[in-house]
Amino acid sequence: MLIVGIAGGTGSGKTTVVRKIMEVFPNDEVIVIPQDSYYKDNIEISLEERQKINFDHPDSVEFSLLIDHLKQLKKGKSVEMPIYSYLTCLRAKETISIKPSRVVLVEGILILTDIGLRNMLDIKVFVDADADDRLGRVIQRDIIERGRSVIIIPRGGENEVGIEVLISIIEKHLLQSKS
Repeated sequence: MLIVGIAGGTGSGKTTVVRKIMEVFPNDEVIVIPQDSYYKDNIEISLEERQKINFDHPDSVEFSLLIDHLKQLKKGKSVEMPIYSYLTCLRAKETISIKPSRVVLVEGILILTDIGLRNMLDIKVFVDADADDRLGRVIQRDIIERGRSVIIIPRGGENEVGIEVLISIIEKHLLQSKS
């Protein structure tokens, strides 16, 4: 089994790279294991405290479970991948059954920070993108997919990408309110 790690900053285009790879290969030959599925379950703390978690820090990820799942897949065994919700900052009770395949794509911002996981990767890829482009993607994703509403526009009026994102959100809202 070939294990390919695809890392990069938030909003760099990792998911797009993975999607384009998956378009080329049949689903039974290549599978995707997103790091985001392995964020620690934080059921023991309040929602208010969970919303303060720094998801950009390696301590937020249960690397031991991710590594164990990769080892099981290498042995030809299926695993039950967690489902993580950014809205509740908890794992769902349900899981996703993942069957072994010839190639596994492990995707996430922190996958190269854990030496155990890093040593399992046969190929390590780092996806890079312009900081303004990344910021624009992150803002859109966090608002649309994760229910967030705070928008940060670094460099104020000089940040064309940040302003364009805000304009597109307002336009979308105006279109929806007309229907």
